[in-house]
Amino acid sequence: MKQLLIGAGLLSLAFTACNDVNSSKGQEEGTTTATDTTANKKEASAPVSLPEGYKVGDEAMDFKLKNIDDKEVSLAQFTEAKGYIVIFTCNHCPYAKAYEGRIKDLDKKYKALGYPVIAINPNDPTLQPEDSYAAMKTNAKEKGFTFPYLFDEKQEVYPVYGATKTPHVYLLQKENGKLIVKYIGAIDDNYEKPAEVKAKYVATAVDALLAGKQVTETKTVAVGCSIKDKRTQKS
Repeated sequence: MKQLLIGAGLLSLAFTACNDVNSSKGQEEGTTTATDTTANKKEASAPVSLPEGYKVGDEAMDFKLKNIDDKEVSLAQFTEAKGYIVIFTCNHCPYAKAYEGRIKDLDKKYKALGYPVIAINPNDPTLQPEDSYAAMKTNAKEKGFTFPYLFDEKQEVYPVYGATKTPHVYLLQKENGKLIVKYIGAIDDNYEKPAEVKAKYVATAVDALLAGKQVTETKTVAVGCSIKDKRTQKS
């Protein structure tokens, strides 16, 4: 499989593109008055626009992130996998906490069938200390995580994928050496009451892929806490 590793250059390009748009706009409208200068200063402190992220059918890129065992992990290492259940999640969010057992269940059922769970914490611990790398290790040990729990420390991966919530799922399938996005969204339709779940979005999607069928419901709205990133915070 041809592996493309996400790096700082890709995000730098995206951020530069956003800045270039703002710069061009300023040149067109003129920035010579004191009022305009003040407006530009306010605009400079505005939240950064991150990349739009993947859509269903897009080719996803691999990544290399530090796991809770201090070793770097990439999707390419799982050579026998047919695909991956990539879940952006964290420690502190009540939605993420509510889904921890179900995430373990997904890994238990589908890892052996070729679709392991790969969990990623995308949060900045300076904004949410409970999501620090040390806390990740503690949480994973206490909860008995059976899957990799990776730290997107530089916050380079989650924007490329387009994750906005914790948890936020991206189901990937290997096709002709590529990683194709097959489903994006929530794990199921009831985070609060597992016994009352009526639609198991991720499980149904993986079952369809295992049966050689098309995923019928390819996108749902991810429900959870917003990802904590200084670049998107209002100053």
